[in-house]
Amino acid sequence: MEDKLSQQSKLEFENLVEETSHFVRTTFVSRHKKFDEFFRELLENAERSLNDMFVRTYGMLYMQNSEVFQDLFTELKRYYTGGNVNLEEMLNDFWARLLERMFQLINPQYHFSEDYLECVSKYTDQLKPFGDVPRKLKVQVTRAFIAARTFVQGLTVGREVANRVSKVSPTPGCIRALMKMLYCPYCRGLPTVKPCNNYCLNVMKGCLANQADLDTEWNLFIDAMLLVAERLEGPFNIESVMDPIDVKISEAIMNMQENSMQVSAKVFQGCGQPKPAPALRSSRSVPENFNTRFRPYNPEERPTTAAGTSLDRLVTDIKEKLKISKKFWSTLPYTICKDERVTAGPSVEEDCWNGHTKARYLPEIMNDGLTNQINNPEVDVDITRPDTFIRQQIMALRVMTNKLKNAYNGNDVNFQDTSDETSGSGSGSGCTDDICPTEFDFVTTEAPPVDSDRREVEASATQPGWSLQTLLVVFLSLVLQRQWR
Repeated sequence: MEDKLSQQSKLEFENLVEETSHFVRTTFVSRHKKFDEFFRELLENAERSLNDMFVRTYGMLYMQNSEVFQDLFTELKRYYTGGNVNLEEMLNDFWARLLERMFQLINPQYHFSEDYLECVSKYTDQLKPFGDVPRKLKVQVTRAFIAARTFVQGLTVGREVANRVSKVSPTPGCIRALMKMLYCPYCRGLPTVKPCNNYCLNVMKGCLANQADLDTEWNLFIDAMLLVAERLEGPFNIESVMDPIDVKISEAIMNMQENSMQVSAKVFQGCGQPKPAPALRSSRSVPENFNTRFRPYNPEERPTTAAGTSLDRLVTDIKEKLKISKKFWSTLPYTICKDERVTAGPSVEEDCWNGHTKARYLPEIMNDGLTNQINNPEVDVDITRPDTFIRQQIMALRVMTNKLKNAYNGNDVNFQDTSDETSGSGSGSGCTDDICPTEFDFVTTEAPPVDSDRREVEASATQPGWSLQTLLVVFLSLVLQRQWR
């Protein structure tokens, strides 16, 4: 009978923890699904909108060069889903490729070799043929995508940690204490008397000592999630960046056409006079299609997404739920002991089971966490052996919190340059000093799970020294740059 009651106590305890943590677990599961659906469909809508608009406006000219735009969206999607994409370099490549294609279209009387077009692309930054659009878009896209991707990764980590930690494995000492609390009244002829609230608290604090140690890191993680949520509401949010991206790119194309004479002259001066095209092609003039301007973007025309709502409402909803989930693990014993199925309730202090008889429970309530259970009167807790599984979850939260803080400051941790503590390389911050706050200073760590291409990058980065071939390449690059100037 004692063995059966012991098993029953263990099962009831596991079910209680799982039921009590249901809200936190479902919050992260459902909101991760909604945000992920929203971001993915937002990208699909933006690509479809650009394609439809450019087909109507430029017709065959666009369709013959559509892979430039398709590649842009492919890389944006790959970045969002965790790919090793350097956003700034990818956007620079997009504008360089677009300049090459457009330069040929506005100068159909010439034939351009691959080498000549490569020379043309080098003028993207110097001549600013697309106006200020590339610079502004780079700032907006990098900040928006860093925040969106990191926030969804945070929801994933929160979901995994909550699911794992809520599956408890009570120790033998905990099971004995549970059985004494829940079933010993039956043996004493007091089947209707429920445990005292404070008695229950000491049992639960002993049984959930390791879970309570998760609380500090969990609260820091929730705070960091709330900070990045602010970025999803601000001017750099991904919805306000992606919805009108077709209009912004079209504006850049118009800038290029309006400045085509000056751009061509500068390029011819730097790259040399190109060869004339064959007679059939030289008769072509600048396509009239480029004279068509797009209508102004109307922010009220935002598409309906799979999430069925706007980003603003999604963020408002998740912020409310994240705030509720703070201090969840340290308050878990209190939540369980408030359950009328478990105890007599906080208001009943005399007519309750105190572990020995029907009377007031006298011992003091223990503080939270493993080390505070050294004198727990109800549960034998070995405070010298922290639960390694819980410690792994604490580390996962710590890593993700650092990544979220990076994202809040506009830095993409995947491309953080460890040789320069003040700035990130790769995707970088995409912002200026007056835009990006510097509330946090810390050492960045990569959040698990690490993808395969990330491991390759890290492995290559740890190789000691430079090879002779690398030094030779660098030397040749410097010589070529000097000749170019």
